[in-house]
Amino acid sequence: MSETEPPRSEAGERAALLGVPEFGVSRLLLVATGSVSTADLPFWGTWLRTCYPDLEIMLALTRSARRFVTPTALHGRINGEVIPDTWPEDDPRALHVELAEWAEAVLVYPATLHFTARLALGLADSPALLAAQCTKAPIVVAPALPPGGVDSPAYLAHRSALAARPNVVVMPPRPGISVTTGRPGAWAPALLPHCLEALERLRDARDPGSREETDVSGAASEASA
Repeated sequence: MSETEPPRSEAGERAALLGVPEFGVSRLLLVATGSVSTADLPFWGTWLRTCYPDLEIMLALTRSARRFVTPTALHGRINGEVIPDTWPEDDPRALHVELAEWAEAVLVYPATLHFTARLALGLADSPALLAAQCTKAPIVVAPALPPGGVDSPAYLAHRSALAARPNVVVMPPRPGISVTTGRPGAWAPALLPHCLEALERLRDARDPGSREETDVSGAASEASA
């Protein structure tokens, strides 16, 4: 490390050692929707727990997401809790308020066109969706789209609406293979590490002091060692 480079925090050193993006968030609200890519979440959950052992995750599964992955498959793979993205019955708590206040960042991964549209239109008919509408935390949306979806007027309009929000980034989806036709044309979500990088950039842009505080803390730890 050169003398001009700021010292890394302990988490930053671990990320550099593992070759993964540095991620300064401690509490992540991860929302999974009804895309076939949701079936990959057990893999990504294990990756997150391995690379970011101090990251606490609240994973909200929509009803349609549970067609592709079960809470049982995710328990133990993330450092946190798996919850249904539904309003609890006979519970006096305001779950959406708890989620919005708890989360330092929000990642919708993967995001169906339906969920992307609901978020862009300001709908708030589930706890995670209402939390995302109300939070000031950085939000990254990683769409997974069917053939023709990426160029559809509906998606383009919703993407533009979300891009106009100061705390939201919509990740470009990746070309994929349709599980229905077996042909190219479908769109897979951006790789999860790239989404973390986008969240970190958005967090730094909205709060430049956050990284400085982390660096100062890391420097103090090194000085006292």
